[in-house]
Amino acid sequence: MSPYRRSTLFDGPGCYRIRIQGWLDPCWSERLSGLAIDPPQPAEPEPVTTLTGDVTDQAALNGVLNSLYEMGFPLLTVERIGFLPAVTPGVGDDHCQTPNPPLTAPSR
Repeated sequence: MSPYRRSTLFDGPGCYRIRIQGWLDPCWSERLSGLAIDPPQPAEPEPVTTLTGDVTDQAALNGVLNSLYEMGFPLLTVERIGFLPAVTPGVGDDHCQTPNPPLTAPSR
């Protein structure tokens, strides 16, 4: 394992904030690893839905991102907002103890 990989710890649990373009109903939360879904406000000209919560590992994060892709939602940002010592399935983002700078894709 390289020193870079050890320092990032992306193979373990973490708290994520994902922003997608469009309206996603909160009833999809269970299919998306139990992430909390904050739908856009009706007055927003371009709706952006935010999903926040604990993800057990990169495979689970990939599953969430693949599901969003299959549903046709354009991905805007993916941010790791905290590290977790352990994850309990179905627990919200209240366990995000250690804030980290956002990890977002570069703008094109």
